[in-house]
Amino acid sequence: MIYLKLDIYFKGGIYLESINEKEYNRRWIIWGVLALSYVIVFFHRVAAGVVREELINSFSITDVEFGNFGSMYFYPYMLMQIPSGILADTLGARKTVTLGAVFAGIGSIIFGFSQNITMAYIGRLIVGFGVSVIFISILKVLSQWFKPSEFGKMSGLTSFIGNGGALLAQYPLVLLVATIGWRNSFSVIGFISIGIAILAYIIVRNNPEDVGLEPIVIINEKDDLNIRSGIKTVFKNPHTWPSFFAMGGIFGTVIAFMGTWGVPYMIYTYNISKSEASIFTMMITIGLMIGSLVIGNISDKLKKRKLPFIISTIIYLFIWLIFIFVDLDINYLYILFFLMGLFSSGFILSWAIAKEVNPEKYPGVSTSIANMGGFLFAAIIQPLIGYVLELSNYDYTLILYVCLIFIIMSMVSILFIKETNCKNIY
Repeated sequence: MIYLKLDIYFKGGIYLESINEKEYNRRWIIWGVLALSYVIVFFHRVAAGVVREELINSFSITDVEFGNFGSMYFYPYMLMQIPSGILADTLGARKTVTLGAVFAGIGSIIFGFSQNITMAYIGRLIVGFGVSVIFISILKVLSQWFKPSEFGKMSGLTSFIGNGGALLAQYPLVLLVATIGWRNSFSVIGFISIGIAILAYIIVRNNPEDVGLEPIVIINEKDDLNIRSGIKTVFKNPHTWPSFFAMGGIFGTVIAFMGTWGVPYMIYTYNISKSEASIFTMMITIGLMIGSLVIGNISDKLKKRKLPFIISTIIYLFIWLIFIFVDLDINYLYILFFLMGLFSSGFILSWAIAKEVNPEKYPGVSTSIANMGGFLFAAIIQPLIGYVLELSNYDYTLILYVCLIFIIMSMVSILFIKETNCKNIY
């Protein structure tokens, strides 16, 4: 039986009440390829922390320069968020993801062959530029191939799969680097990225109409898509910005600690090996993976965005307070780090909120601006920690206080978020 009922309305459009799952099954294959590309995004996002010693030895750099190296991924990522939304809304996800993965592969190969820190910076910048366009394109595909009520669940599932890349960039990367060296490791990852790009071009389609199916979402707006007007509208909307800052503090801190400074912190504070330290940061990743999967489902079932965001962030803040002020045995940190990742996952609701408080026809632009907050603060926090460490004669406890300040900023920002009840309210 084929279902094409178009009697479920939301502001700005209508969507299919039910679909013939057999006909639309290809959306899962499309999503799977895109999720695979997101694994590469997360891998590079957190890979810097476990090769700190190798980079310092190879290039004779300071911790400030190492912090800058980590941020080189985030600067282009942050700057490309609005262009990413424009590309997703105009060029389409298929071509955008393909080009992005190719650039990421080239950048990783350049990094692998770099002979000085300048070339390493350039390689990581190119990686950041390439991967910056992937997630917004995935959100665009989700908005076309899935119903609005499924958006929170699917964005969480995407984040869950993507975090698998963060897992690979920790203890498994330590083993790979020990086996074939850091240069060969990143060169191999570069070629894998190019392979995923080819796969995306072959399999991904921007929307159901591209394969002759009825659209799941139909926008009622009759005017042409005006990107300049869309950017202006989203920027001027005061409800856009609370999710921008909320995501910034949470995402920025968990990525800075998990991806760049967590391993050095554990090594110098607890006098453990790099491989042991990477297992601790893996616990954050595992928690984040599970939380990303759960928080979207909880939000969709409750038909609330703000409430689960507030609760998860309060607990995330409380976990950091315990980490800073309670003297715990190192074995308890496995649990604490897992909970840190689990409750940091509330930031994924920022994407759904940004989409739902802005015009339905600009999902790429609206989600990209919220996403930009996360990468702006990630780019700020990582070198800031490097400067604080050098100024304090390497007092690693100050890393935690830097993160705490930004988490409090997020908590305050969430209070100003407007509840959408999981539907477009623009």
